[in-house]
Amino acid sequence: SLEERDVGVAAAPGSSSAGLGVGAVGAAVEAAAGVAAMQDEVGIRREGPESDTDEPPKKRLKIPEGESGKLEERLYSVLCCTVCLDLPKASVYQCTNGHLMCAGCFIHLLADSRLKEEQATCPNCRYEISKNLCCRNLAVEKAVSELPTECTFCLKQFPRSSLERHQKEECQDRVTQCKYKRIGCPWQGPFHELPGHETECSHPTKTGTELMGILGEMDQSHRRDMQLYNSIFSLLCYEKIGFTEVQFRPYRTDDFITRLYYETPRFTVLNQTWVLKARVNDSERNPNLSCKRTLSFQLILKSKVNSALECSFLLLKGPYEDVRITPVIHHHSFSNDSNETDYVPLPICDSVECNKLLAAKNINLRLFIFQVQK
Repeated sequence: SLEERDVGVAAAPGSSSAGLGVGAVGAAVEAAAGVAAMQDEVGIRREGPESDTDEPPKKRLKIPEGESGKLEERLYSVLCCTVCLDLPKASVYQCTNGHLMCAGCFIHLLADSRLKEEQATCPNCRYEISKNLCCRNLAVEKAVSELPTECTFCLKQFPRSSLERHQKEECQDRVTQCKYKRIGCPWQGPFHELPGHETECSHPTKTGTELMGILGEMDQSHRRDMQLYNSIFSLLCYEKIGFTEVQFRPYRTDDFITRLYYETPRFTVLNQTWVLKARVNDSERNPNLSCKRTLSFQLILKSKVNSALECSFLLLKGPYEDVRITPVIHHHSFSNDSNETDYVPLPICDSVECNKLLAAKNINLRLFIFQVQK
């Protein structure tokens, strides 16, 4: 019994049996304390509203509050483009070894290799890259779209996939303009101040005389836009109209320092044989060192003609091409002595569009030729 154990322990304090009794009691007390602690821990876990006893303990661990920012920084360094060291905004390409490149840098590398007549390589591993050897990494694109980023107006954090919609439609601090801008109001400010401004804006109360100057400037801009469309519609009324798909192929000059140029195979339009040529940055010595890149082209008549052939022509993007070209109409009177037009700029928007064309194996466009009626 418990009393006999107490008496035994007290009666023989110096004996070995007494020592063993004390050790056993101590071990029992420690064991009981351990069991009680385990029961308390289990009780606490069972009392949790969302606990799952079958779930491994590691999954129930919560990341400390300061760790999430560090995780985002680590992901930023892992998922960033190896060329510009920034997180990709659109498509993500990878080389055969898995190194990541954003779409802009990937196209720029291919365009540089075309200008330097070299094989494009990955900046990290120097393996060859091309549109056939590289592929998109959809997993990285989705991961990057879920990473948080800061709104430039309200400074709040949003996933990258929803940031553009937030900044254009939802943010109360986004910069907006007065609805009376069309009649000359120069105000711009945060969206939440717009209703207050519009109620106090003085432009709706201006007289017709004050608005005539503003309306005149608007009419001039509108006339310039309509002139192009009216010219195109008038050309479509011509009797002789021809168009064809043209393919610019890259070549090199025979100079000591070779230069890149493009030329199409001969093609027939309006019963005449033609050729198109194009050059980069007007045959600049080292266009690969220039950030600004342009393409210019000329139309050449290869057939012999009995009389002058007065034509209008324009280039548009070809089928399945994603380059943006603004149509511009050019005129020239072709003869045996003047069978080449001057080089005219290809009306692309910016250097990014030019790099898209240079990175492609060939440049596919559509040419329209209108023979002017006499």
